[in-house]
Amino acid sequence: MTLDSTLLDEEPKTGHLKKAALGTWGVVFLVVSAAAPLSVLAGIGPLAVLIGGVSAPLVYAIAGVVLAIFAVGFLFMARNLKPMGGFYTYISVGLGKVVGLAAGFLAWVSYNLLQIGLWGLFGVMAQGMLANVFGVDVQWWVLAVIGAILVFGLAAAGVDVGAKVLGVLLVLETALLVVLAVSILTQRAGELEFGTFAPGNVFTPSMFAILGFGFAAFMGFESTVLYRNETRNPDRSIPRATYIAVAFLAIFYTGTLWLVIQAFGDAQVQAVIAEDPAAFFFTAMGQYVGPWGVSAMFILIVSSIFAGQLAFHNAINRYSFALSRDGILPALFTRTNRTGAPWLAGLIQSIVAIAVVIAFGVAGLDPLTQLVILVNSPGVYGIITLQLLASISVLVFIVKNRHLARKWYILPASIFSIVAMGVLLAVLVITIDYLTSAGAAINAVILAVVPLVLIAGAVYAVVLRSRKPEVFARIGGQEVEQEVEQA
Repeated sequence: MTLDSTLLDEEPKTGHLKKAALGTWGVVFLVVSAAAPLSVLAGIGPLAVLIGGVSAPLVYAIAGVVLAIFAVGFLFMARNLKPMGGFYTYISVGLGKVVGLAAGFLAWVSYNLLQIGLWGLFGVMAQGMLANVFGVDVQWWVLAVIGAILVFGLAAAGVDVGAKVLGVLLVLETALLVVLAVSILTQRAGELEFGTFAPGNVFTPSMFAILGFGFAAFMGFESTVLYRNETRNPDRSIPRATYIAVAFLAIFYTGTLWLVIQAFGDAQVQAVIAEDPAAFFFTAMGQYVGPWGVSAMFILIVSSIFAGQLAFHNAINRYSFALSRDGILPALFTRTNRTGAPWLAGLIQSIVAIAVVIAFGVAGLDPLTQLVILVNSPGVYGIITLQLLASISVLVFIVKNRHLARKWYILPASIFSIVAMGVLLAVLVITIDYLTSAGAAINAVILAVVPLVLIAGAVYAVVLRSRKPEVFARIGGQEVEQEVEQA
């Protein structure tokens, strides 16, 4: 099999995404913001320490190293395949159109689940912020609906506008945590402890149990490739943005969480967290920075989640665009406005998200234990599954296209990635209750979502192959089937 020449061309003309709208840093802001780093640290970081112990910050470093190695092969495919489509395109090329369409469906569903579920967290944090900072009480679901409307408006204004907003918010939340870190370092000088790095604390069952927390904190980092057709000099900008995003997140998560542990000491930190995990970062901020820091953190956690929602919304719209471009979704999803934004795809996604939020709110369901867990968790498992399939796809792609120039480390990196992602997925399945705390029945439903979506996508692809071969041929951004040569 050789690489189909149509894959070296830009995507067919449908709606037009805005060309050269982003540079390297614009893509970085979009991707890092999708991870919502401040909300991850303040919301999930304390639980990671409570369960895994003082070595918990290292799970973020481990995840960063593994994902950087995964990115080596992933970006090798990106450099050689021009159609925009992320997991959907790359898995289609490596593992065939049936598996590729199944992956496309899973990516589309997973990103939607991640974004919709996180509106519960946004609503709760916004409600707490308004109550604590301004003394105003508003229902969480009302705030989530307002947030969804604002996200749609910013996304429709153009990906470059959204990237600028995300950049400002990311700089602000990073600056606040730098202030906290410097305050801890100066006030605890000479009292820093390094139990985080002690082998006896690292190699424990509880550390394996929280690996999922580490990898979930990088959700969306691979979406850099979705902005290929909107990026200046994508062959250089996309790899740079990917590695910068992974490196920043790994260092930011690991360093910040370690420093906040130092605020209380290795021996006392778990007891402090156990009193109120949600207040851990706020307690450190109040003790080492002051009341203004607490108020700023409330505001910036809300803006951090908002930034993540905007980034996820943009990624979902581009998956919708790619699937519509290939005839899988209705053609209306490729409609773009004068700013080059796929606004109709965004409108439909926003309406669905708002409907789910209102349904949960009116029914009186808990936004955290029910909306976030029930809707968000299957998305996490979906993305990890896609990373495993993409790793396998990279290996197949390399073997079948040996004529393509590549560095010596591409093949070993892809093999390592398959093993690492396979082990990770197995660990996450085994330890699912640490991630969800939802009970056996709900966990079974969460785990069933991924295989059911994959099966539905594969069945649909088989139906297309027999009934609409012209649509089947376009799966993955290809206009004709790949040529197969017998060795």
